Amino acid sequence: MVKESGSDRLFTIANYVVLLVIGLVTLFPLYYVFAISFTDPSEYLKGGLILFPSHWSLISYQYLLSTPTFLRAIQVSAFLAVVGTICSLLVTSGLAYSLSRKRLKGRRVIMLMILITLLFNPGIIPPYLLVRQLDLINSLWSLILPALTSGWYVLLMKGFFDSIPPSLEEAATIDGCNDINIWYRIILPLSAPAMAAFGLFYAVAYWNTFFTALLYINDFEKWPLQVLLQNLLIDSSTAVGGEVAQQISAERQVPGETLKMVAVVIGTVPILLVYPFLQKHFAKGAMVGSVKE
Repeated sequence: MVKESGSDRLFTIANYVVLLVIGLVTLFPLYYVFAISFTDPSEYLKGGLILFPSHWSLISYQYLLSTPTFLRAIQVSAFLAVVGTICSLLVTSGLAYSLSRKRLKGRRVIMLMILITLLFNPGIIPPYLLVRQLDLINSLWSLILPALTSGWYVLLMKGFFDSIPPSLEEAATIDGCNDINIWYRIILPLSAPAMAAFGLFYAVAYWNTFFTALLYINDFEKWPLQVLLQNLLIDSSTAVGGEVAQQISAERQVPGETLKMVAVVIGTVPILLVYPFLQKHFAKGAMVGSVKE
C-alpha cells in the first residue's frame, strides 16, 4: 500500500470540500422547493426564508390535485410516458434486431440512412410540415410518432444484438420459429438490461415532452404536465399563462408560490421513482454495444 504524502492528503481533503460545496449548492434549490411545497400556507404568508417548516401540511397538494386541469395534464404525461415508451422500445428493438441479421437485404443502405440522421438535423419546419400533412396537429400521437426511435439508440442496441450467439437463432429456426418468434421469445428476454436502460431514456424524454407539445398541441386540455408547469411558473398576466393559470388559481385557498412548488415536485418525483426498479439492469444496459466478447 502506497503511503500518501502530506500534499496528497491536502489535495484529497480539498477535493472533498469542493465537491461537498458543489453538492450543497446543487441540492439546496431542490430541497427548498420540496420544503415550500409542504409548508403550511399560513406560515408561508408570514414571509421570510423557510428552510425547516414548523408546520408541515398537505393542503397545497390536496388543492392542486383536485383541479381537473392539473389532473388532466398528469394523465396526458402518463399516457405519453407509458404508451410512447412501449412503442419506442418495440420499434427500436425490432429495427436493431433486423439490422443485426446479415441476411437482411438492403442492410447497408438502411444503416447509411440511419447514420445520416445522426449527422444532419432537418430542423423544425420539415417535421412540422410532416405532422400537419398527416393530420396529427392537436393529437397526442404527434408527440409519439415523430419521436418513436433514435438512430443512436438503434446502433447501440444493434451492437448488443450482435453479441448474442447466432447458435441460439439457429436452434430456434430448427425448432420451427420464424424471425418474429425468435425476436419475441428469445431476443427480447435476453435483452432485459438493454430494454431497461433505453426504456428509462425514452420514459424520461416522453415525460419531459415540452417543445414539441408547444408546436403541435393547440388545445390546452391536451397539454402535458411540463407545458402546464411552464404556464404556472410564468406570470399569469402574460398572454401565454393567463388562461390556464387563472383556471388553476380560481378560488385559490393557498398561495400561488406554494402551488408552483407543488407542481414542480409532482412533475419531478414520478420519473425519479422509476429508476430504483430498473437500477439492477441499468448499469449493465448502459454499456450495451460498447464491448464485444
